Amino acid sequence: MSEVFKGSFTQQEPIPEDGIAAALDVMRSGRLHRYNLVGDEAGETALLEREFADYTGATYALAVTSGGYALATALRAVGVQPGHKVLSNAFTLAPVPGAIASVGAVPVFVGVTENLTIDLEDLQAKADQADVLLLSHMRGHLCDMERLMAICEAADVTVIEDCAHTMGAAWKGVASGRWGKVGCYSTQTYKHINSGEGGFLITDDAEIAAKATILSGSYMLYARHGTTPPEDVFERVKYDTPNVSGRMDHLRAAILRPQLARLETQCAAWNDRYAVVEEGVRGTPGLTVVERPEEETYVGSSIQVLLLDWQDSAIADVIARCLARGVELKWFGGAEPKGFTSRYDSWRYAPSAPMPDTDRVLRSILDMRLPLTFSLEDCAQIARIIRAEVGAVYQAA
Repeated sequence: MSEVFKGSFTQQEPIPEDGIAAALDVMRSGRLHRYNLVGDEAGETALLEREFADYTGATYALAVTSGGYALATALRAVGVQPGHKVLSNAFTLAPVPGAIASVGAVPVFVGVTENLTIDLEDLQAKADQADVLLLSHMRGHLCDMERLMAICEAADVTVIEDCAHTMGAAWKGVASGRWGKVGCYSTQTYKHINSGEGGFLITDDAEIAAKATILSGSYMLYARHGTTPPEDVFERVKYDTPNVSGRMDHLRAAILRPQLARLETQCAAWNDRYAVVEEGVRGTPGLTVVERPEEETYVGSSIQVLLLDWQDSAIADVIARCLARGVELKWFGGAEPKGFTSRYDSWRYAPSAPMPDTDRVLRSILDMRLPLTFSLEDCAQIARIIRAEVGAVYQAA
């Protein structure tokens, strides 16, 4: 009888015990709001901001309610106005173009390569159409960041990095989020540290940091933040920057601080699981493994494979056959949005000209989470199932 995987693709590890204890302390205090402090205490949220700034090497870190909120705040803070065009990946998740639309701006989509990174040739061709690139390191894949920054600097394009899937990743030793003007991160449950919802914005630019802090809803309590620009910077911007409240609270910060301290160990554990699945499916007829460049330090919290030039019906058959054996694969090529998957032509608020080369890649992408609740043996079994079912459909075609 064919083996069946019994694990859950949505089951995360528990919050560390010291995070639970810290959260209980916050709840017992009743003072969850980030500015509800006594005397000169810093508070969990400000301490988390300091620790995240130290972790990334950024001068300023701002803790907020979600990664999507961080993106929209970054766009506002760098000066994006209603009607402005903003470049972004065609391969991303809906909150990225959603952040652009939320500030009244217009996405201009840039293509994707078979490496699942932004198409730098297409970026070069479109760089004169906008002043800002909202770059999504989608599913943890980093492009050649040196070349991307050279293209953007030559065209005077400001880069905001969406690092929702790349906390802990780097290109040539430079952390994701540290190449552009602003880096944005998510702490939603399926990201690399988990507070249910939450996020960060980092930058070295004092004015952007001050604007983002006021946008996040600091009122005039910005001095209570963990990484605070000088007072004279706030004086320049505080009367012209709206309050668009999106503060992180002490409870989420308390949960996150112990996870941040363990992040490097967690990243290594994800990569161990990624390597087992990658090796297990490599060489499967009809299946393309996405090769990772030597310059990239990645975090394998999910894995993607390609079924290039397959018929839609055959891809759907693979997905159904794997699901029958307990393996949940998500398909970014489906004609209709499903769960978190959608294509750029699904976002009708952001119309785009067709991109045939990108469509070919998107149609082929199968995506799978690798939660740390999976053992290495689980990962080997999952790979065997994918290999068998892809092979069976390929042979029958």
